[in-house]
Formats: sequence, C-alpha cells, structure tokens
Amino acid sequence: MSERSCLSIILAAGEGTRMKSTLPKVLHPVAGLPMVCHVLDAATAAGSGALAVVVGHGADAVARTVRERVDNADVFLQAERLGTAHAVLAAREAIARGHDDLLVMFGDTPLIETTALDAARAKLAEGASVAVMGFRTENPTGYGRLIERDGELVAIREERDCTDKERKITFCNGGLMAIDGRIALSLLEAVGNDNAKGEFYLTDVVAVARAMGLRVAATEAPFDNVLGINNRAELAEAEAIWQARRRHRMMLDGVSLVAPETVHFSHDTEVAADTLIEPNVVFGPKVKVAANARIRAFCHIEGASIGEGCEVGPFARLRPGARLAETAKVGNFCEVKEADVQAGAKINHLTYIGDATVGAHANIGAGTITCNYNGYTKDRTEIGADAFIGSNSSLVAPVRIGERAYVASGSVVTFDVPDDALAFGRAKQVTKEGRAPELRARYKAEKESRAAKK
Repeated sequence: MSERSCLSIILAAGEGTRMKSTLPKVLHPVAGLPMVCHVLDAATAAGSGALAVVVGHGADAVARTVRERVDNADVFLQAERLGTAHAVLAAREAIARGHDDLLVMFGDTPLIETTALDAARAKLAEGASVAVMGFRTENPTGYGRLIERDGELVAIREERDCTDKERKITFCNGGLMAIDGRIALSLLEAVGNDNAKGEFYLTDVVAVARAMGLRVAATEAPFDNVLGINNRAELAEAEAIWQARRRHRMMLDGVSLVAPETVHFSHDTEVAADTLIEPNVVFGPKVKVAANARIRAFCHIEGASIGEGCEVGPFARLRPGARLAETAKVGNFCEVKEADVQAGAKINHLTYIGDATVGAHANIGAGTITCNYNGYTKDRTEIGADAFIGSNSSLVAPVRIGERAYVASGSVVTFDVPDDALAFGRAKQVTKEGRAPELRARYKAEKESRAAKK
C-alpha cells in the first residue's frame, strides 16, 4: 500500500461511563499502554502517513497522550455527540487535505492488527469505494449483520430490522471502515439523521455509496481485532488476549516460557532469543533482556536492562534504573534500583542495592543493604571490582568500597575503604559468663507481670 496515501481517523470521544472511572475510557491501559495508543500504533504500521484523533470527554488528557505518542497527530474536538458519522466529520479539515485511503477506527479497540487494516485498504485498491470490517461469530445476537450479494456488501442491518433469515447470518459488523479518500467527504456529508435518535451513523455510508452506484465490500477480521472495550471486564479480556498474542510471538522468536500463561509482558518488553523465563514473572514497562539470560520464577522487573547470560531470581525485584551487565547474578529476595551491576558480579540473596555501582565480579553477601536515603537526599555507593562484602553489612552512602577490598560480616561502613583493604565496622564482642539464666528470669517475670494486668 506504500504507493497510496492514507489518513486514519480515530474516534476517541466516548465517555465510557461503564468503566466507573474519572479516567477517559481510551486512556485505560492494555499491557501498560493506553488503548488509544495501541490504535495509533496499528494505524502507523498499516501505512497511515497522517493521523487524526477526534476527542470529546477528557479532551485535554486524551490529546496530550496522543501527542506524546505521535507528535504530528491532528486532534479535533467533537463538541456535540451526534453519532459516529458526525464524529468523523469533526476531522473535516484533515479529510479535505486529500488522501487515497481513509481508515476510520475507534480508540477503544486496542487489539486491531495491521493485517486487518491492510485487508480493508486492499479492497479500496481493488476498486471498492467503501470497505467494512466484519467478523464471524456463532452467537451473533446483538450485532448488526453484514448482508452480502455476489461478493459485494449490500447492507448493514441492525438486528431489530433483520428478517428471520437475516438473523441467522453470522457475519457481523465490526464498526471499522475504509473509505476512498477522494470521495469520503461527499459520502459522509450525504449521511442523514432520519432515525429515532436523530444522529448521523457511519454505517449509513454503505447505503449512501450504493445509492451512488459505487462498489461496497466487506473484509473479515478475527473477532478480537474489533473487540470494543466498554467496562472493566472487557478491559481484562483485552489484556488476556494481548498477553496471549505476545507470549506466542515471544516463543516463536526463540524465547522459552516454562508456563506461558503465568508470564505478563508490557507493551514494550524486549527479550532476546535463547532466554528462559520461568513461571510467574511480571515485566513492567521499559525492560530489555539480552540473549541467554535466565529469569527465574516470581520476579517483578520494571525499567531495567538485563545483559547477556544474566540470572535473575527467583523472587527478585528489579526496579527502574537497574542495569545488569553480562553474566551478572541477582538472586532470591533481592531488590536492585538505579544501580549498575557490572559483569560477573553476584548479589545472591536477601539484599537491597540502590543508587549504586557494583564492580565486575564483586560478591555481595546475604543481608547487605546500601543505605542510600537519609530522609531528604539520596547518595551513591561505589563498590569496586572484585570486592567482597560480608553478610549483613550496611553501606552508608555516600561511600566507596575499593577494588578487591573486604568488608567484614556485620559491618556498618560509613567511611571509604581503600583498594585491597579489610574493613571492620562493628562493635567489639563482649561475653558475660552465666548471665543468660538471669536474663531469661527477668524476661519471664516481665511477661507474667503483663499477663496479670490484663
């Protein structure tokens, strides 16, 4: 379709009151990305060189989100809600600029795929003036039926107007449409509002085009492509479908998922081939995983980069700014935030590393924490290459542990440790012989006294 120019108009003016939310419906996320952004991405991938979004409820928030995603998108306001054809004509200025193809899409159909849009545009290239995207279902109740004859679409019939025979038709209207851009304005302007609600319906473009002797066609898309989201239950359904698609794509691209249905990706998750992902892993936004990594069970990863051959988890949390170089290891019950963990470094268990650099091949013992926050500001901890941090150590930032340095277990380190040094940051042990029975007797008496007062 590259030789044909295309304008996509995305209708995003609906209130979506059934979402029970102050957030405009089209801004509710699927895989962490607002629904309308999924539609923008699909339109762009289908070759739309121009994008227009029609907004209404929550116009400012929707417009801001749209422009953050596609900076050259036009935004138009539908001040009055007088039907879908009326909404499309809110973008009259964009339509009038002249394009070969016009795609009409909806901001609450986040699962639309490029292949479905390509099929509709292909019908226009073959000579149709209008192409309606339909779907098939074994239970068509409630949907408008697509009435075809001799390979052409002759009508879109609402169920209440169908004959008994037409009600048995399983080919239904998906709502999305492609229109010949050269005549789109004349078709849309000819749509009337002679109906119970006095509104201008996009579906009437079919009858208008046929009355002009123009060819109208229908294309078939999978049902999930045209699934509109109107409430939280449908939003969850869309999320499940999106996740299933992405898991399948990941596995075809060489990523091993031990229990695919338990892994959840973000819209922008990148995972290289030969990575193994164990069950119950959640990827938040902005995660990149290089080849041959192993993400073990029950990890939560967000805003992090994981180098080639790394191992993470089980039960690990990587927060934004966690950067793991090749073959680094972050083990069970560890949290890493805004930290560079260099090649071959090991943070094996029960550890918090925040606002830090961990040098190559350093070893961080169990229970180690970087004390990076004083209640007002955050400071960094620098741990040199090949350093060894003993278990249950607290590194109070700002502080530097030199290369090949040792920190003794149980230390609280508040001053820099030079290269190759050994640091003790703990009180000297004091042992008092025979005092344990006395201590137990005192604790027992205190317990009995408290119980007597109840």
